[in-house]
Amino acid sequence: MGKVSCFAGESGSGKSYIVSGNIVRNAQKMGILPVILDSEFALDEKWLKRLGVDTSPEKLMRFPVSLVDECATLISDFMDQYLEEYKDIPEEERQGVLFIIDSLGMLSTPSEAEQFQKGDMKGDMGRKAKQLKALVTQCLKLFGPHKIGLVATNHTYRSQDMFNPEDVISGGSGFIFASSIIVSMNKLKLKVNVEGEKVSEVLGIRSKIRCVKSRYAKPFEEVEVHIPYDTGMDPYSGLVDLFEKRGLLTKSGNFLEYVDANGEVHKAYRKDWLTNHEKLKMIMDDVEARNETAEGVDETPVEFEQI
Repeated sequence: MGKVSCFAGESGSGKSYIVSGNIVRNAQKMGILPVILDSEFALDEKWLKRLGVDTSPEKLMRFPVSLVDECATLISDFMDQYLEEYKDIPEEERQGVLFIIDSLGMLSTPSEAEQFQKGDMKGDMGRKAKQLKALVTQCLKLFGPHKIGLVATNHTYRSQDMFNPEDVISGGSGFIFASSIIVSMNKLKLKVNVEGEKVSEVLGIRSKIRCVKSRYAKPFEEVEVHIPYDTGMDPYSGLVDLFEKRGLLTKSGNFLEYVDANGEVHKAYRKDWLTNHEKLKMIMDDVEARNETAEGVDETPVEFEQI
């Protein structure tokens, strides 16, 4: 909240799934009102409901947009009404709002729209990059003091630089500099079933997610999220790697072992840890219990914001 975040990636990498699905759903659970500015016209109501999003008008606002200017006007008008309505209400009691732009890559400029009507597509001479930077900059100034934030999706394209092969985020460098958090997503094939066995059939996607920029946490952290076609995102993706990094799971020969709060040793092969969600939930519950105890004896609890 008070920030502008961007999830950028290639087509089908799970950007809309995470932003317009998971983030919107969790915002609603926290009592925050999501306002979706849809430039792709692909957010089907049935799809949103299957992801657990409440699509009722009082819980979700949706506006079709096609121009960067339209986004700026909608956000500006909304903020004027918001500040007027809540001017006599303490900040902590105001309604939280989360704007979602899905996506920046599909937005156009008035120049492009006019050229399309005339059949003379010359390009916008860099106007879109300037407008996106201005949009992000002004949103940061508007949102900063309030319980309001913006999360956007954007497109990437293949780098032609042999010395820097990472995908390039569209929209210009000014937009990247102005954003608070930028996450890069790459699409890989998921060819592992629920038992952890490799198969030849593509069962879903593996979204490799990398924090490119963050002012609030360590950058360049990575996690791989599995999104099977049949069941949707696996919420336990990446936990084994996280537990190993935090020293909760340690190697013991060919096994990974965990010592719980009672001193009992839980030992299993890595494959078993990856596929047995009850084991992973056991660690999470155990850590939560330890943290509750630590708060009473002035010990430093284990942090799990990444989860």
